[in-house]
Amino acid sequence: MLTAHRRRVDRRPWQRAASCWTQAVLVLRWLKDATEINLLARDAAVSQATAYRYLHEALEVVAAAAPDLPEVLARGQAHGWAFTALDGTLIESTRTSTRSDVGHDLWYSGKHHRHEGNIQVVTDPSGFPVWASPVEPGSTHDITAARAHVLPALYPAAKAGLPTLTDKGYAGAGIGIHYPRKGQHLDPQTRARNLIITALRIGTIVAAALMLLTMQRGRW
Repeated sequence: MLTAHRRRVDRRPWQRAASCWTQAVLVLRWLKDATEINLLARDAAVSQATAYRYLHEALEVVAAAAPDLPEVLARGQAHGWAFTALDGTLIESTRTSTRSDVGHDLWYSGKHHRHEGNIQVVTDPSGFPVWASPVEPGSTHDITAARAHVLPALYPAAKAGLPTLTDKGYAGAGIGIHYPRKGQHLDPQTRARNLIITALRIGTIVAAALMLLTMQRGRW
């Protein structure tokens, strides 16, 4: 991916401070081990400014290769998925001064009392993440983020026979979105569905990490 990107955009490739291999190692170490940028710069024999630039360039290149949600759902239907699962995750972020129209801190999450970004994640029936949404401010409710980025694609899929399981935070999301029902005297089918939905929890993921994870699937 990085080689193809450089061929497209570099006018003077010989002026690059590091090879594609070095850049790939840099971004993988940052994603997988959270290696500090000063150490990445040292090991790549580049300045910290160059290391930052190479890191963000590589993240953008990898993330751009991720498929869109309708494509993922169509592929799932072709492979006979019985359902998908949807969940939101809050990822800690640096402090920002962005304010809403009424003045509150958009990126501050009242749930964890820190600055975060809201990512919506779709998984296949095994729980493997297959798609991640663009980030929304941490104060955004899951269902609001889902309406912006996910539900418009999930509705046609549900109509075609591919429903989505999720948690109670998506109550009222609409057709084909199944969430646990409350109550003490639930019928067996509803109790079973509640159990399945509760078991399908999703960890932290972002677009670039998701793409790399998918590339590794089945290789271990």
